[in-house]
Amino acid sequence: MTISEEIKVLCVRSNISMAELARRVGVSPQSFNGKMKRESFTISELEVIADAVGASFERKFVLYNGEEV
Repeated sequence: MTISEEIKVLCVRSNISMAELARRVGVSPQSFNGKMKRESFTISELEVIADAVGASFERKFVLYNGEEV
C-alpha cells in the first residue's frame, strides 16, 4: 500500500475528508492533493498528519530475523 493510500484509509477511519485533513495540517486542499499524487511527504509531514487526526506515525526498519532498527 502506498503512503497516499494509507492516508486515504486514515481519513476514512478518522471520519474526515481529505480537504479537512489538508486544512488541519495547514495547507490548501489543492496543495495537499498534489503531494498525494506525487507521493512526496517527508517524515515530519507524516507526523503532522498523524497528529492532526489524533494518531501516531511510527517508522522503523525490521530485519528478516525480527530485529528492529
